Amino acid sequence: MSNVLEIRNLTKKFGDIIVVDNMTLNVREGEIFGFLGANGAGKSTTINMIASLLRSTKGEIHLLGKDIKKNAKFAKMNIGIVPQDLAIYEDMTAYENVYFFAGLYGLRGTLLKERTEEALEFVGLGDKHKSFPKNFSGGMKRRLNIACAIAHQPKLIIMDEPTVGIDPHSRNYILNSVKKLNEMGCTIIYTSHYMEEVEEICTNIAIIDHGKVIAEGTKEQLKAIITDSKEIWIGVKPGDTLQLESLKTIQGVVSVRQEEQALQIISKAEVNNLNRIIQQLIKDQVEIRSVEEQAPNLETVFLTLTGRNLRD
Repeated sequence: MSNVLEIRNLTKKFGDIIVVDNMTLNVREGEIFGFLGANGAGKSTTINMIASLLRSTKGEIHLLGKDIKKNAKFAKMNIGIVPQDLAIYEDMTAYENVYFFAGLYGLRGTLLKERTEEALEFVGLGDKHKSFPKNFSGGMKRRLNIACAIAHQPKLIIMDEPTVGIDPHSRNYILNSVKKLNEMGCTIIYTSHYMEEVEEICTNIAIIDHGKVIAEGTKEQLKAIITDSKEIWIGVKPGDTLQLESLKTIQGVVSVRQEEQALQIISKAEVNNLNRIIQQLIKDQVEIRSVEEQAPNLETVFLTLTGRNLRD
């Protein structure tokens, strides 16, 4: 399988601050490539350089074997961007939005009209072509955003948080659309703060932190990295303020995170410390409602490798 995208020693500095640090990775043809990083990890900066919206300090980016700096028009024609911030015009109809953006990619005449209609039908807005986005729900706006990015049928589609802030039904619709695009031959780079989305649809995943790729592989390969870890969930009374620092001092505990009704504890698998954890919680007068050990998931991998949650 050939590489659609090749990044070599990519670096971006803003003054003395290194945001992307000598990054190297490949995205192969036919992949849904998950690109994971907490806020400030360098993810968006990398995406902007791939999309030629930002120039690199050094390094190379090749799309379908061609250097994007030397072949800017070729890169533009073969990349579609679905930005996190909606890039649609509220005072233009859905049809006019897609028609306008597709025209920017050089489509003209009958082909432009056909591709516009096809893109709207694909995202389920064919019957809304005369409607204005200002009257759309958040999910419909997100779908229109996708239509604007795919009408020119790019080889590589970059989707940056395409489901942020929408209802579950719209999220499922978009995830199914991503799968269909992939089945139609599109290679996709997908970013999300919803780890369950990445687990569901991505065939290969890169985790970046402080501008570097710190791990890459399939879900199974990434989970295998931390086979020495275990995940403990302890149900607690909602609203209780817990003394997390006392738990972090227990042997084997790697990290502790509190949610509204539960504690997530990542611990070294070889250390039998569950009794000590429970004893400490009882000592801290915490009301324990449930205890469960789980096999590591992608969220556990990310937390273990980066020391922070994806949504931090």
